[in-house]
Amino acid sequence: MEQRVVTLFHHSIEATMNAGELLAPLIAEASEMIVHTLLAENKLLICGNGLSGALAQSFCAHLLGGFERERPGLPAIALNGDAITTSTVARNHGRAESYARQIRALGQPGDLLVIISPDGRDSNLVQAIRAAHDRDMGVLALTGGDGDSDCTALLDIHDIELGVPSNVAAEVHQVHLLTIFCLCDLIDSSLFGGYEE
Repeated sequence: MEQRVVTLFHHSIEATMNAGELLAPLIAEASEMIVHTLLAENKLLICGNGLSGALAQSFCAHLLGGFERERPGLPAIALNGDAITTSTVARNHGRAESYARQIRALGQPGDLLVIISPDGRDSNLVQAIRAAHDRDMGVLALTGGDGDSDCTALLDIHDIELGVPSNVAAEVHQVHLLTIFCLCDLIDSSLFGGYEE
């Protein structure tokens, strides 16, 4: 049993290091995309399902509530954070519309949609991307797997995908969490200074 734990830790470290080397330039680019959105007085709409939904809420909490320093809150909404709204939309309009309907109501041109998914195959995230493009919003997609998903197929040249090269959901989720921490650090440093190599 103990050896299994050690093995899982080693796999985790290896997956994180592989993703870090691959994604570092894209994470930096994504942070610039977010900073540009915020400086233009726009907001982030963030969503995911299941554990990815928890990561979406965590990202939103760090943007609004602060990360590693005291600073003003940054405008972000976790679309999956309101269970009553999400379930009402799903009941009345179908699960695929659970985020798209919110985006059409709340999203403005220049806002940024952030989707989080270990495989990029959920119908409600696909519809969310379509709704964001209809509202002239950019998309940042945190995904995983082989890079051949329904969500990936909808991204355009102005969007960014941070795809974790793993088909193990637990590894993808852990890299997504670290990616969110990296983004928060880079955003705070860009907006409020103090970043050092």
